[in-house]
Amino acid sequence: MGEANAMRIAVDAMGGDYAPSEVVKGALWASEELGDEVILVGIKDKVKEILDNLEGDKKFIDVVDARDIVDMNEKPTQALKKADSSISKGLTMLKNNDVQAFVSAGNTGAVSAAALMKIGRIKGVLRPALGVLMPTLKGRTLLIDVGANVDCKPEYLVQFAIMGTVYMETILHKEKPSVGLLTIGSEERKGNKLVLDTYPMLKAAPVNFIGNIEGGDVPAGAADIVVCDGFVGNIVLKFVEGVAEGLYKLVQEEISYRFWPRIGMVFMLPMLKDLWKDFNYEEYGGVPLLGINGVVVIAHGKSKALAISNAVKVAKHFYEQGGVEKIGERLAEGDDN
Repeated sequence: MGEANAMRIAVDAMGGDYAPSEVVKGALWASEELGDEVILVGIKDKVKEILDNLEGDKKFIDVVDARDIVDMNEKPTQALKKADSSISKGLTMLKNNDVQAFVSAGNTGAVSAAALMKIGRIKGVLRPALGVLMPTLKGRTLLIDVGANVDCKPEYLVQFAIMGTVYMETILHKEKPSVGLLTIGSEERKGNKLVLDTYPMLKAAPVNFIGNIEGGDVPAGAADIVVCDGFVGNIVLKFVEGVAEGLYKLVQEEISYRFWPRIGMVFMLPMLKDLWKDFNYEEYGGVPLLGINGVVVIAHGKSKALAISNAVKVAKHFYEQGGVEKIGERLAEGDDN
């Protein structure tokens, strides 16, 4: 299957709120567009039934059977025991070089734990990190870490900044992305012990460090990369998602109650569509689990076909740009400084 120089990318067919139907559809779209072999890992009869009912060129699609399902709320320790899950089998394929990348919209903790156990860390990486692209007034900002590491040391945060820099350069082609350290004040001596100890280390790191930033600076796009521990990052992420959802519902209610806003919406639709494209996570697909010694892309749990398709593209691009190798090289530079 596939062309001589084509990639093989495994996709967790059972991962995510809309799996397997939307995952299968998105994987098919990606295989058609890229011409790479996309291998759906999941309950084979279910996956093939969905695939058979879809229109499209299926010559670059294959299915690998995996009978166990990891629930979205399942503890990683429990998920690791399921050797026949789509997560476990997909990552085993990556470990054995049967594929060049693995994509999942499934249980983030389970994917992270399994990737760490099966694939391991890039040499020199202390802790893998998960970042999320957040919409801001100036485009997209990478918030890292958002939950992979609740308790951190300063060395971890420095590495998050380095790995985030490589990601922004290779995926979003951002030259010298700026790095801000999230804390309670812009002054150098504002923050807890973790922040205070991290600040001078970031100044010496091979990144474009611009200093401390506050929570309100994040949506303003003050930095291309915002570094924090996973405890703070996860709270920020969930808060932003909750506010966005709440505002959306409030606007819907106001429009339903009033006549003139409904009329105005007709003229605003083109602008709103462009704005939504900037804010829509589906357009960006997913983010690599940075620090893992292989390309593992984690997509949003609510990913539908478009997001899955774009997550596969992210995986392909990160692999072809040598993202994993560049992280190792950049960390080595940091050690030399």
